[in-house]
Amino acid sequence: MRVIIAGGGIVGLTAGIAFKAVGWEVVVVEQATEIRAAGAAIGLWRNALDVFAEFGVGDALSAIGTSVETWFFDAAGQPHRAPGYDAADHEFQLLPRPELNRRLAQALGSENIRLNARVLAFEEHADHVTATLSDGTVEQADLLIGADGAYSAVRAQLLPGSAARAHAGHHVWRGMLPAGDEPEAGSVLTVGHQGTRGGYTRTYGNQVVWMVNQFDSVEPSGTKKEEALKRAALLNDNGWNDPLVKLIERTPEDQILHNPIMVVPALPRWTSQRVVLVGDAAHALSPHISAGGTLGVEDVTVLVRALRKHASLASALAAYEANRIPHYTQVRELAYAVEIARDAQTYAREYARFSHWMLNEGYAAARGYLS
Repeated sequence: MRVIIAGGGIVGLTAGIAFKAVGWEVVVVEQATEIRAAGAAIGLWRNALDVFAEFGVGDALSAIGTSVETWFFDAAGQPHRAPGYDAADHEFQLLPRPELNRRLAQALGSENIRLNARVLAFEEHADHVTATLSDGTVEQADLLIGADGAYSAVRAQLLPGSAARAHAGHHVWRGMLPAGDEPEAGSVLTVGHQGTRGGYTRTYGNQVVWMVNQFDSVEPSGTKKEEALKRAALLNDNGWNDPLVKLIERTPEDQILHNPIMVVPALPRWTSQRVVLVGDAAHALSPHISAGGTLGVEDVTVLVRALRKHASLASALAAYEANRIPHYTQVRELAYAVEIARDAQTYAREYARFSHWMLNEGYAAARGYLS
């Protein structure tokens, strides 16, 4: 059996590793000239870490992870956590995206990665699928996986009219730089005024990552640094978050990332006869829940388990879809409750409700028996 995977990001590479581990021939098609990552760092929860362990890369990735125990601070620096939840509901690993992708690519093997090419279109047949690539070649396989992100070409053909949409008024700024004299405890996550969120924390290699975002923001008009500092000021009553301000100030302008947030609308289906969507291609979410990467990696184990359980590809893809679509209906409901929380105490409660569900009911559903 052979699989073509469109997209060489975290989820696409994980899918390649997983399918290779269960004996499939794999080719990951990535449009960049090298495996790299946009962004500074990514938070990954147990749901994803266990998938990495399941397919033999857990130790390599744990070595670059930094454990983060999340508190929710108000703009004056008062910490909050919701009563009735365990410490595990607030713990995840923070990994630097560039090194994470490098290690995933190394585990998959360069012979299984096709660079400088993009899946443009596909054609399904009774016993195979063909994918037309941007370099003019055509690849044939038993299955095509669309792991090509929010702007997925695979999704565009599978479901016309499903283009990613702006999460209106939601902007995020991020950076990563060598650690300085800021307190190691960090300020993740601060819930500020006017729909702002942000903070900073240490990560692998004596680096520190920072992030500020705002819901219902006016359209940014200044430089990236100017706009990030405006949001940081709304997280910094009484100077308690001055270290965040100083981090932004000393980050070079060209190393600050700014993104207006795009999301993929809920889809009526994720599969066809020989094509399946995973990760952001299927469900790009607002990053305020810090779980999109985790959930995308978890898609991979659901798909592989379905293929192991069912004799036919059609039955396996149907089972995968039946598992994932209701799952993400619940994800969206819980994530929206977090989004609309306007104070740290409410945010702490709604976030713990989401993370507890993800780590327990959601985790079990992804690994249970698929009908």
